[in-house]
Amino acid sequence: MESLVIGAIASLGAGLATVIGALPVLLPINLTQRVQGIMLGFGGGVMLAATSFSLIVPAKEAATAQGQSQASAALIIVAGMLLGGVFLQLAHRFLPHEHFFKGQENVRRNNLQRIWLFIAAITIHNFPEGLAVGVNFANNISDGIPVALGIGLQNIPEGLVVALSLVSEKYSPGYAVWISLLTGLVEPIGGLIGVGVVSVANFVLPWAMAFAAGAMLFVISDEIIPESHRKGLEKEGTIGVMLGFVVMMFLDIALG
Repeated sequence: MESLVIGAIASLGAGLATVIGALPVLLPINLTQRVQGIMLGFGGGVMLAATSFSLIVPAKEAATAQGQSQASAALIIVAGMLLGGVFLQLAHRFLPHEHFFKGQENVRRNNLQRIWLFIAAITIHNFPEGLAVGVNFANNISDGIPVALGIGLQNIPEGLVVALSLVSEKYSPGYAVWISLLTGLVEPIGGLIGVGVVSVANFVLPWAMAFAAGAMLFVISDEIIPESHRKGLEKEGTIGVMLGFVVMMFLDIALG
């Protein structure tokens, strides 16, 4: 019960970092495309390190602690990651949504407001992050702290980029902050699901961690990297990925 409550609070805090990052749109600032590329890359780097050090490695340790051989643990992780990727692919295929830079996907009705398509896209993105926080707190509260901090850090620049994109679409700054808040609230839902499932059935832990890792890896490759590389900003995006990766790696090693 303690891990459920703490996991829910931690995933909520990580999600609310999105709206904290969006607050600067209320100020008269103008971030260049280069800065936005670095910020997006930073988020991708944090997610990539979390996938590796906070999900795949602990999933292997959890599987072997349950009596699985090294080979069986590896197969569980492979299967779980592929399931996570398939889940995100199905969500992209069947849920109508619109990316800020890639355009619309799976939109069959012309009367859907674009803002709801944006919200759907960000929701698909944020759910695996909340799941990652939840399953780590279900495994060990001390393991969940660096993940929650890392995802929260990742959400700050992401929230700002989302808010700036909404403002560029002629939405008011206040409305952009409000939408950022709504999308951030998706993460505690994923966190509750992750910590709840693992708390009820602990044998699911390595599968849940691998599933979250696969889902996050899908988001990194399908969403973060292409967006950070838009308009010839590959170098800026790569700098951001490197910075985000080492920051999350430090948090995981120092606090884990």
